[in-house]
Amino acid sequence: MSNEQIFKDTFISIEYNQEQNYLLANWTGFQTKQSVQEGCERILDSMGQFNCYKVLNDNTNVQGIWSSAAEWVGADWFPRMRQAGMVSFAWVYSPSMFSRLSTDKSLRFTYDTTGIELFDQVEDAAQWLASFPA
Repeated sequence: MSNEQIFKDTFISIEYNQEQNYLLANWTGFQTKQSVQEGCERILDSMGQFNCYKVLNDNTNVQGIWSSAAEWVGADWFPRMRQAGMVSFAWVYSPSMFSRLSTDKSLRFTYDTTGIELFDQVEDAAQWLASFPA
C-alpha cells in the first residue's frame, strides 16, 4: 500500500501510512531554524488531522547542522506533540555527523523522551513503530 502525500516542499515531505497508521516525515537537504519550525508544525497539524499519533521522522537526507532549532524542538515542539497525543516518535539519524549532533542536542532539551527512539535505518524505525497499536 502506498503512502498518502499530505505536504511537500523543498525541505520536507509528509505522508500518511494508513496500513500502519503513522506519519512519515522525510526531511531533505540543509535545514534552517525556520524550515525546521515550519516542518515540525506541519507534522503536528497532520497528527491531529489524521488522528495519527505515531511518527517516523526520517533525517536520512538531511545535510549539515541545524542546531539553531534544537532548543525549540526539544523544549517547545516535543511537549506540544506529547500534549496532542503523540505515542511514538521514531527518529532516523542523518549520516551527516553535524545533523546527528543537532538531533542529540534537541533531545537534551527534551524533558520527557518516553516514546522517542533513535535509529540508523528507516526499516528498523518502521519495525519499532509497528510494535505500537495502530
